[in-house]
Amino acid sequence: MIRPLSRTSLVLDVVGSFVLFAILTLTSLAFYGSGNLSTTMTEAVGVIALVIAGVLQFGAVAIGRLAPGIALIAAWAGAIVQLAGGLGPLPINLAILGVLYATAAWGTTRVFWAGLASSFVGGIVAAAQIAFVLGGFTATGFASAVATFVLVAIMSILALGSPWLGGFGWRMVLRWRTSREAQSVAELSAAEEQERVRIARDMHDIVAHSLAVIVAQSDGARYAAASDPGVATEALGTIAQTARGALSDVRMLLTQLRHRQGDGPQPTLADLEQLFEHVRQAGVEPRVTVDPMPPGEPPGAIQLAVYRILQEALTNAIRHGAGGAQAVVDVRLAWMPDRVDFEVRNAVTADATQSVPGGHGLVGMRERAQLIGGSLTAARESDEFVVCGSLPIGTASDALVISEENE
Repeated sequence: MIRPLSRTSLVLDVVGSFVLFAILTLTSLAFYGSGNLSTTMTEAVGVIALVIAGVLQFGAVAIGRLAPGIALIAAWAGAIVQLAGGLGPLPINLAILGVLYATAAWGTTRVFWAGLASSFVGGIVAAAQIAFVLGGFTATGFASAVATFVLVAIMSILALGSPWLGGFGWRMVLRWRTSREAQSVAELSAAEEQERVRIARDMHDIVAHSLAVIVAQSDGARYAAASDPGVATEALGTIAQTARGALSDVRMLLTQLRHRQGDGPQPTLADLEQLFEHVRQAGVEPRVTVDPMPPGEPPGAIQLAVYRILQEALTNAIRHGAGGAQAVVDVRLAWMPDRVDFEVRNAVTADATQSVPGGHGLVGMRERAQLIGGSLTAARESDEFVVCGSLPIGTASDALVISEENE
């Protein structure tokens, strides 16, 4: 397998391999001249075998990072040429250590295990070459010869296995880096997804309510234009006021997104009366009951969650309610020391398609409740649609929502 490798890295590998080949080949020739040659081979054959083996083995080093599998085959070919030439271990064999490192560090799974097997097989072959071809054993007796062979084989295997273990360690480092990068990418994607969800939820809360009021007032103004111009003029004024408020809210949201901080003011319980007034202007009368009253000043995050949930519930009442001159929506808040319970009820039409409002509104309400450890249900009960739930009051939930709003 050919791995992707930059041109600079490949040039460095080739140049480094050529320099090592020149140095270690000359060293090996000097070492060969001291008598490291089988008596059955001529000097010329030994020199040729040494040079060919060096070319193959250092060529393998040159492509070790680019193609570890091909490099291992080339290194084995060089070792076979070296054995066929009657040569024992030589300085050029340092190239084999580099190839074994490459198989463990950058090879495929098959090449990885082939490199490990080559360490064992190569160690045994080297010990046999020293013992039977070069006559390196001087021990007398079969037992001593076997013990010496085993010792040399173990030493050879350790010598070849050490760079393979080093490559294995680097492989683990690379895998850890890859895993960490993948984890970072996944965390970034999750954060971006949370940001998109937050933007969608806030845009829905701000825009949907104002548009629902504008649509209701526009319909009223259109019908009243012919019979009562005064009512139409009042409705147009409400439309303009609502649109300006929505534009201001959108600008505030965009400012928060630009600076990634929710520095701007957020709606509180004091803004609920203005919200109820918008609902009245849209033709729906909210009947509000607060019992018991808030014990002191509730946390800002709880006030924001209550405002946004009631805003969406009332928007659904305007859009999907039964309507009519006597249209009402019941809003109940109960502030306990450790929680706030809420309930919004409005009549709905008999049409089955109006039984459960669709879109992102219900999802956004549930998300706001769940983010602070609360709960929210929305379902049709007989001829009414009911949104109810409970939000815990505490510093932990407050910090959680503040963090979510400031992301």
